[in-house]
This record gives sequence, C-alpha cells and structure tokens, in this order.
Amino acid sequence: MTKQIQLIKLYCAVCQHYNSTIVRNMQRLSNNFCPKFTDEECITIYLFGISEQKYTVKAIYEFIEDYYAEWFPDMPTYQNFNRRICNLADAFRQIAELLLSKQEITYDDMTYMIDSMPIVVANEKRSEDAKTAGEMCNKGYCGSKKMYYYGVKLHALVKKQEHALPKLSLAWISPASEHDLSEAKHNLDNCRNMDVFGDKAYGDIEWNRFMSEYNNVNLTTPVKLEKGQARLNSADKLYNSLLSSIRQPIESFFNWIQEKTKIQSASKVRSSNGLTAFVFARLAAISLF
Repeated sequence: MTKQIQLIKLYCAVCQHYNSTIVRNMQRLSNNFCPKFTDEECITIYLFGISEQKYTVKAIYEFIEDYYAEWFPDMPTYQNFNRRICNLADAFRQIAELLLSKQEITYDDMTYMIDSMPIVVANEKRSEDAKTAGEMCNKGYCGSKKMYYYGVKLHALVKKQEHALPKLSLAWISPASEHDLSEAKHNLDNCRNMDVFGDKAYGDIEWNRFMSEYNNVNLTTPVKLEKGQARLNSADKLYNSLLSSIRQPIESFFNWIQEKTKIQSASKVRSSNGLTAFVFARLAAISLF
C-alpha cells in the first residue's frame, strides 16, 4: 500500500468515527464552530505522523509541511496546530477505544495478560521538581527498569495470539505512584470468562477468588516468598518460570509499542491534555503499523 493510499484510508476512517461518535462530545462554544482546518484533518495528520515514526508534534508538523502541504491547504501555524492537538485530547482517547473495539475477536483462546509500563514526563534527576500535568502525573518507581520517574503508568490488558504479538483489548493510564493491583480492581470489573496472567503485583487472594466466582476470570500470578522465607523451593521456581514464559508476549508488546511510537518518552509534553493526546494517539496509531 502506498503512503498516499494509507493516508486516504486513515482520513476516511477518522471521518467515519468522528461523525458517528466523537462529534457528539466535541461541541464548540465559539463562533469558529466550523474551522477551515477540520478536527478530522488534525487527527489524521497526528496519527499519520506517528505511523511515519515522527515522535513530536513539531516533527509531525514539519513532515506534513514538507511532503503533504497540498493535501492540507488550510493547515494553521505550528502553534495553533499544537493547540488543536491538545484540545482534541478526548477525541484521541475515543478514537483509540473505537479502533480497539473494531479488532477481530476470536473465542478459541481466551488467554490474556495484564501489566503496566511507565510513561516518563521527567526522568529521575528532574522528578522531584517536575510539575507538568500535575492533575495526572506524580513520582513513582518502575521495578522492572529500577528507576524513579515523574509521569503516568499505561496499564494494558492484551489477548494472546499464536505466532504474533498479542492484541490490545483494554488500556488506561494512572499516576505513576498508583499500585497495579488497585488499578486492576477498578478497571477489570466488566471482564468476563477469561484466563488472565499477571505478575506478583496482582496477587490478592480475596480479589482473585471474587473474580473467579462472580466473573469467571481466573487470574494467575507467581508464587511469592512467605514471611521469613529465604528462597522459593524448586517446584515454585519452576512454576514461576513457566508463568514468566506465558507472560513474555506482553513484554514484547510493550517493547514493540515503544520501538514504533516512543510512547515512554513524554518529556516534550506540557499539559494534561497534551499528555492524554500523546498516549492515546499512539495507541490509536498502532493499528496502522
């Protein structure tokens, strides 16, 4: 597929979703209700730029100006384009959800994995003083990367696929300091009839029993050390190793998203709306790869 055809298809898909669903929540209170440069064009450009691995709003703007200026004759200045991206934060959240819901679902294997990854607005050196998007962000610790950071967590529930990366089924963000277990309890209530594999953070006997009895969700987590126990026995080590291999695809999925979109590197973000657009536009754009 040529880039031009891909861009046309993306624009048509954005228009379809925008006009059928998103526009209801995008009413404007100004006289500029129908700007020449439309929301659909703005969304399309941002998603297309990410799919072309342009990682900042400025890089996307310059890429479109250089190669597709005649396609968007009413494109505003960079400052106004950046402002429009931030104003469309909720639209990017909705379009990511719509694109996820359009994925083909098969019921032959209902195996899922759950985990989180850091979205870094400020690194460890700047994490104490950072204040960007304070309504959403705070300082937290990422155990897998052994680092403190200021930002948010991206939580993901993905469905296993044979010989392919898993499919993203559910995603949300939380402040960096929020525990994965509390976030899962708040967001998995509507899940039904599945086997979910998580890391030790999701090990809660009472909640796991509740999910199994009432939602038919079987949540499997590694064996933890008991109080006073120095090391696991051989059987528990083997069990944990097996679970780790089952969960490996979600790590590959996170690595793939980072490689394609640089979703973990949000240091250029300057507002809560900008951060929301940054994250969910990238989740929407992964359908283009």
